[in-house]
Amino acid sequence: MWERVLDRAGIREPEARREYTAQRRAVRRFAPAEYTAARLLLPAPLQPDVVVLVAFMHETDDRIDRGDLPEREAALRRWRELTDEALATGTSPQPVLRALARTVRRHPVLRGRVDAFLDGAAQEVAWERFGTEAEVERYVEGYSLPALMLSMCLLAPDGDPASAGFERACLALITAMQRLDFLEDLAQDVREGRVGVSDQALARHGLTLRDLRDLRARTAPADRVARLVTDQADVAAASLRTARSLPGLAAREHRPFLRAVLRVQELRSAAVRKAGPSLATRPCGPSPVGCGAVLLRELARRSLSLPRPRG
Repeated sequence: MWERVLDRAGIREPEARREYTAQRRAVRRFAPAEYTAARLLLPAPLQPDVVVLVAFMHETDDRIDRGDLPEREAALRRWRELTDEALATGTSPQPVLRALARTVRRHPVLRGRVDAFLDGAAQEVAWERFGTEAEVERYVEGYSLPALMLSMCLLAPDGDPASAGFERACLALITAMQRLDFLEDLAQDVREGRVGVSDQALARHGLTLRDLRDLRARTAPADRVARLVTDQADVAAASLRTARSLPGLAAREHRPFLRAVLRVQELRSAAVRKAGPSLATRPCGPSPVGCGAVLLRELARRSLSLPRPRG
């Protein structure tokens, strides 16, 4: 089946097919949910490119998330040099960069998107804590949105007004997604002292990072943490409501995937609300069964909308 996908994408050179297939295996391993959604719901010609872009983002995040700040900064500089060289020459000792270079040649619009993503990665490297809600918003706009748009730009409509509206809706979507990420990861982030909830939001509920640490020892005010979770989930929900326009802004063949993405965020939001203060002590995520049902529903809906062969 994957071989037919490569055929429909026009990827026929044996070496290119091997490189795309290697990235497919990697993404299926480290991001099975995202991989399944892309394979089931995206048009076949886009699937190899989206797989490579997800692999590139994952490799970037992995490289810049190790060590202390100087080590992370050096890792980002070196990775950018390798990426620029791969895009300039079409070759690289890094398999994911060889595949990325092929994808950028197939979609030249991606060149600027790669630059924007790597520019934003400097914020991810430098981030330790957010003092204010405005700092969270700048992080989302500066890093999270360029990361999302690496692949989403392939689904964007043509024309400046339409594509600008699509990107605004993507900003609303990634704002919700990032807020939910920070809540889902709260337990691990508390251990590392690098939570994604701003000091300003904590103070609004009479909390500090130390209080969240104390909750692990069952000595912190759980009711305040519950209110904090509800407050942050409400912020995510407001952005998610704005993002609901996204499928209507895209081409018909892209709508099933976008509807599924939105519905999964709703499931994530419900899960964090249900978890409440326990988020400070254990991780949280949506039901795999619920997510699977979303994908199957959209797959069936897409199948019913496809033109039937005559005769």
